[in-house]
Amino acid sequence: MNDTRLGPRIAITPGEPAGIGPDITLSVVASRFPAQLVVIGDPDLLRARSRLLGCDFEIPLYSTLNAESLSIEPIRLRTPVTVGVLDICNAAYVLETLDRAIDGCLSREFDAVVTGPVQKSVINDAGYAFSGHTEYLANRVGCKPVMMLVADKLRVALATTHLPLREVPDALTVESVGYVIRSVGQALATRFGVPRPRLVVCGLNPHAGEHGHLGREDIEIIAPAIEAARREGLNVTGPASADTVFAPLAREQFDAFVCMYHDQGLPVLKALGFGNAVNVTLGLPFIRTSVDHGTALDLAGTGRAISSSLHSAIELAISLHEHAARH
Repeated sequence: MNDTRLGPRIAITPGEPAGIGPDITLSVVASRFPAQLVVIGDPDLLRARSRLLGCDFEIPLYSTLNAESLSIEPIRLRTPVTVGVLDICNAAYVLETLDRAIDGCLSREFDAVVTGPVQKSVINDAGYAFSGHTEYLANRVGCKPVMMLVADKLRVALATTHLPLREVPDALTVESVGYVIRSVGQALATRFGVPRPRLVVCGLNPHAGEHGHLGREDIEIIAPAIEAARREGLNVTGPASADTVFAPLAREQFDAFVCMYHDQGLPVLKALGFGNAVNVTLGLPFIRTSVDHGTALDLAGTGRAISSSLHSAIELAISLHEHAARH
């Protein structure tokens, strides 16, 4: 049982050991969150990184019998880390930390998982098929994931995630777009405290297809998905032209934006909220949030890594847990 004085028990996976994940993870030592934080990783890695950063300290070992505000569940590296230098030998370690967090969430040992940045390329170079946290989590639990990034009140969800741009149109169906719309609407109502969310769906093509002159996907796929969602009672509009829907006055009209591909909506969100944005995976049987940035190998061990996104991810995980507990 969780200690109610500390709030939910949240697993933290630092991600790529050669990057800034260990650095930003150490930043939570000096912070106070209304939660029990459990870092899943190599204690020797964090100990060495803390010495490098000039803040040498020990994190107590995790135990379900104790309710520390911060503790660590030991998972050992496969090979020693050189700061800023990728090593395929540690790809298995990264996935093992993630698997431990997933298993803990599925068994309800953990109430949420917050993930640090991973280096997709080194995991693939090591022989593992890995296109991102979102897809990996979905494959592990057998669900359809929806990626949504949050920066304060700006929320952007994606109909497709890590796909080459040329594959996006073929990946869109009335059913898949409709699933994302419904998932976002449900999540906002049950986990974000927005009882009647206002959604807008971006078109795929410039000017939402210009009445079919710039592509038929907006007419044949996106519009029917929106209409089906409306019949189910959702407050959703579109297809909207993505080049104007994010204008300041337009943004105030909606609680979430559904975009058709990764670089349609995320550049806007990151330009407005980088450093405080949080990646949320919808559709999982547990809460998962993540930082909005990469491994920043050149900043690892320098003391210049900014940890604000990790802190925002932890805070959002706590908030989502509180709202979910009320439903």
